[in-house]
Amino acid sequence: MSEAINNYRPLADRMRPRDFADFAGQKHLVAEGKLLRQMIERDSLLSMIFWGPPGTGKTTLAKIIAHKTGANFLSLSAVMSGKDELRRALAEAEQVVITKKQKTVLFIDEIHRWNKAQQDALLPHVEKGSLILIGATTENPSFEIIGALLSRCRVFVLKELDTFDIARVIKRALTNEAMGLGGQKIDIDEETIFFLAELAGGDARAALNALELALEVRVDKEKMKIDKKVIKEALQRVHLKFDKKGEEFYNLISALHKSMRGSDVNAALYWLARMFEGGADPLYIARRVLRFASEDIGMANGEAMIQANTAYDACYKIGYPECSVHLAQAVVYCAKAKKSNLLYRAYNQAAEDARHTSHLGVPLHLCNAPTKLMKELNYGKGYKYNPDYDGPVEQDYLPEELKGRKYL
Repeated sequence: MSEAINNYRPLADRMRPRDFADFAGQKHLVAEGKLLRQMIERDSLLSMIFWGPPGTGKTTLAKIIAHKTGANFLSLSAVMSGKDELRRALAEAEQVVITKKQKTVLFIDEIHRWNKAQQDALLPHVEKGSLILIGATTENPSFEIIGALLSRCRVFVLKELDTFDIARVIKRALTNEAMGLGGQKIDIDEETIFFLAELAGGDARAALNALELALEVRVDKEKMKIDKKVIKEALQRVHLKFDKKGEEFYNLISALHKSMRGSDVNAALYWLARMFEGGADPLYIARRVLRFASEDIGMANGEAMIQANTAYDACYKIGYPECSVHLAQAVVYCAKAKKSNLLYRAYNQAAEDARHTSHLGVPLHLCNAPTKLMKELNYGKGYKYNPDYDGPVEQDYLPEELKGRKYL
C-alpha cells in the first residue's frame, strides 16, 4: 500500500495486528494451548461466532485467522450489505476453491443485524464447508442468530480489554514508525497513557481514535505534547464523531434515565423520541429501560420490570419503527411508577461484601452431599428442610464472618 493512501487510513486500522504477538487481550482464546489457537495452528477451522463488546478485536482476530491459515479473506458488514453482496461473496468463494484450491474465510460484522432470510442464505454454504464463516456480534447469539446457523458454529466470547491491554495497544501505536506515530516524537507520559487506557472503557479502537484526535486538538500546534486535558477533549469529540446522528448519545440516554427517575412523563417521552427518531437501536433503549425498572423502581412496583421486559420482547419481534409505541408505553409506565432504589443499594452492598470475602466457604450444612466421603466430612449435616416445619426455621445461611448482615 502506498504511503499516500496509508496516511488517509485511521490509526486504528493501520495498527491492526497481523500476528498473535501484537494481539492484545483474549488470552483465554489465543494463548498457547488454547482451543482457538490450536484450531488455527492445525488449520482445522470450523465456522464460528465472535461475541463481545466493540473494540475487543473481533475483526482483527478474523484477519489473523485468515492470514495464518492462508485463506482468502472476504469481509461484509451486515449494516451495509444485503443478499446481493452476499451472493457475490459466495460466488467468489466458490471460484477461489475451484481455481486456486484455496478456502475462504467470510467475515460478517454485526451479523445480528441480518434477518432470518439473510442468515438462512448462509446455511448451505456453511453446511457443505465451501467457506469458513466468522460472524461478529455485540449481541447475545442465542437471541440474535437463528438456531440452525448457531448450531453449525462454535461461539467464542471475547472479553472487554483491561487497562493494561489498552495501554499496550497505545504504546505500540506511539512507537511504531512504519504504521503508527513513532516518527512524530510525541511527548506523552506513562500516567497519561494509562489515563487514556482507563477512559477508553475496554475499547482499543476508541483509545486509538482518541489518541489520533488528540494530536489535532492540542492547543500548541508546534509541540507534540499530549496531556490529560487534551485526552479528555479528544474522547468527547470521538463520542460525538462516531454517534449515528451526530447527537451526544450518552447524554441523551442520561436525560431519558433522569427524566423517568424524576417522574416527568413529557420529558421522558421527548428524550425517547430524540433517540428513536435519531436512529438509535431500539433494543439498546429497551435494555436501558429494563435496567431502570429494577435500579430505580425495584420492589416499589414489580410490574415495571414486566412492562419493560415485554417492551424489549416487542422491539425484538417487531423491530424499527413499529416498536416505538411499545417503548413509549414502557417509558411512560416507568416514569409514573413509584420509585425506590433500595434493591439497587442492597445489591451493591452485597456485591461489596462478595468482592472482599470471596475466600469464605459455603457453610457445610448448606452444601450438598452426593458422595459417601462428603457425608463423612459433614457436608449437609444439620440442614433443616424448611417445608418439613410448620413455622419459621432458625438457621444460618451466611458465612460465620457475615452472620447477621442486613442488606434489605
